[in-house]
Amino acid sequence: MAVDPLAEIVTLLQPAARFSKLVECKNAWRIRRGAMGEPFYSAILKGSCRVKFGHGEPIVLHAGDFVLAPAARDLVNESVEAPSRPIETVPVQVAEGHFRVGPEEGAADLVMRIGHCSFGAPDANLLVSLLPDVVVVRGERRLTTLMELIGEETRGRRPARDLVLERLLEVVLIEALRSGTDHTAAPGLRRGLADERLSCALRAFHGRPAHPWTVADLAAAASLSRSAFFSRFSRIVGVPPMEYLLAWRMALAKQLLRMGGIGVDQVAERVGYGSASAFSVAFARYARVPPARYARTHRAD
Repeated sequence: MAVDPLAEIVTLLQPAARFSKLVECKNAWRIRRGAMGEPFYSAILKGSCRVKFGHGEPIVLHAGDFVLAPAARDLVNESVEAPSRPIETVPVQVAEGHFRVGPEEGAADLVMRIGHCSFGAPDANLLVSLLPDVVVVRGERRLTTLMELIGEETRGRRPARDLVLERLLEVVLIEALRSGTDHTAAPGLRRGLADERLSCALRAFHGRPAHPWTVADLAAAASLSRSAFFSRFSRIVGVPPMEYLLAWRMALAKQLLRMGGIGVDQVAERVGYGSASAFSVAFARYARVPPARYARTHRAD
């Protein structure tokens, strides 16, 4: 069965919606949020604005555009015609899930739907580090529709609400990551998947994590020499191949241990270790706790 590494990472992140809101803006405005380090996404429904994350370059967004920052920090969102003075505007709630920035009267210059979510995975920082810092998607109506569905589900109190939101968020993240343009040149999984040779190795490993992979095996899957593969993988993905394999296997192991129902020996086999003892040593070194104890303290209800 073909395995999509990007989809696997998004699923393992365990996204959960915190809130979604519709924001209307008029005249000159600027909204600033301090360091959050959590996922932020926004779809522009009408008008244009400018957004900046941390020390990155400002990005101008227009109607139909979507922006995603898996770990947003120091967010500044402002009108395209930047305020002449250093103002900061506080959105005013006008209804449930509906906010206004600037004068209340008159048609808004900008309408956008903003969402914040969280990642429940214990290894969220590791998994997020494999994703781009900022992704922009231009003119993809599917994402706007998905944002509307998230907004409706967030405001509703229907059965299985949390599960539906989790699945919608997974689709939003996958759609954005596969359709967007990276606004950073940072190494990561998306760059690796865009590389024809490295993509073959990544998909081979994700498809068979229990296989005793070596750098030579992965280099062969990528049709590269061992040294060329090691250098190329490290430069484009951002970590050496075996470090990536170890991190991914430990993320899978943690998921299996939290789920329960299988023993440490079975977990070891599924993530590529020949014995439970070898896996236990590796897991304890990586997670700083033996696998059996991790399973007891982190098991899902």
